[in-house]
Amino acid sequence: MSRIGKKAVAIPSGVTATVGSDNVLTVKGPKGELKQVVDRDIKVEVKDGNVNFSRPTDQIRHRAMHGLYRAIAANLVKGVTEGYSRKLELIGVGFKASNQGNILDLSLGYSHNIIFEVPKELKVATAQEKGQNPMISLEGIDKQLIGQVAAKIRSLRKPEPYKGKGVRYVGEVVRKKAGKAAGK
Repeated sequence: MSRIGKKAVAIPSGVTATVGSDNVLTVKGPKGELKQVVDRDIKVEVKDGNVNFSRPTDQIRHRAMHGLYRAIAANLVKGVTEGYSRKLELIGVGFKASNQGNILDLSLGYSHNIIFEVPKELKVATAQEKGQNPMISLEGIDKQLIGQVAAKIRSLRKPEPYKGKGVRYVGEVVRKKAGKAAGK
């Protein structure tokens, strides 16, 4: 049996979880509301301050969905209570980032600036301190959406392996290559 799927998701105080007739799990908390459609084969029940998941058989597909939806439910509960954040840093000479509301203006060494619209569900902030690399900070309640937007911003200029220039997550380690050997 799935070790993750068997664990119940605890619902903290101030958070409510309900399951609709069409197997839609809705979690409401102090930061907002999130919904997740659960596969029709997986049974979801909310009782005693916990969300429990059960599967009908031991088929590979059912076992995979069992742990998946339990992990997603845990992410929903954490999102509406604490929220999620992701930080990116721009490494390279002349790389800049600024924002007007949810419009991100990136200067990444191309011939033109890149204008990137961040979804309204997320808060974006940019910081540029002297002697430090420019930073982009994303905050919101939906873990999947934050990860997707952060990956899209990173894909605009991935870190290259020779000098490490580009957009990377804070704390990400980029393996560097040696490059051309010195002259003879």
